[in-house]
Amino acid sequence: MKIFINDIPVYIRKYSDDILREDYNVIIDGDLISTPSKKLIDDVLVTNASNEDVDHLLKLMTQKKFRHLDAVTFTVRKRRDTVSFIKRKFKVMLAAGGVATNGNKVILIYRHKKWDLPKGKLKKKEAIVNGAVREVEEECNIKVKAGERICTTWHTYLRNGKFILKKTYWYEMVCLDDSKMAPQIGEEIEEVRLMDFDQTRIALYNSYRTVRHVMKLHYKLQALIKA
Repeated sequence: MKIFINDIPVYIRKYSDDILREDYNVIIDGDLISTPSKKLIDDVLVTNASNEDVDHLLKLMTQKKFRHLDAVTFTVRKRRDTVSFIKRKFKVMLAAGGVATNGNKVILIYRHKKWDLPKGKLKKKEAIVNGAVREVEEECNIKVKAGERICTTWHTYLRNGKFILKKTYWYEMVCLDDSKMAPQIGEEIEEVRLMDFDQTRIALYNSYRTVRHVMKLHYKLQALIKA
């Protein structure tokens, strides 16, 4: 499982997995709770972590900005149990969106001073792919057709004092009609723009790691399709 906490990736891996310790800058062998937060920098590995260790850091990372922390990897004895434990700690929200393309260009939206991909909360009992199409069409005022699922992402945020864990489903999409393309102002979107590869690469410097992760998988999938 990979979760983005305040845009920092957190990985949950089995203790039995092959881990190259030299890939990490900081290694903590259990007992994370007693570790000063100022030591959490660069790539951190926490081995043989307990659920309490995981919970402690997730709360810290949700409440505080770790500007020098690149990623955290937990190794745990029972991965499935730990993942279930994490989900119980947060209110889970389901969302969906997509990477909509027109030829060799991708549609990005500008919201909250960052470039993003169109997405939104699923309605009750709504089919996931239908919700993804609806959200992309509403936020960009376009018509699209959904294709293959790219991936799912998990990220947390704080809303009205409650911790939310959002699971977002991402799809490949083909733009059928963008003649009336415009931002959905009610969703605080300032701009919608078609970008080629170089423009997208530059825009992603001012984006979120979740978006960069989705775009990386999108381009890999496109390369496989064209091969």
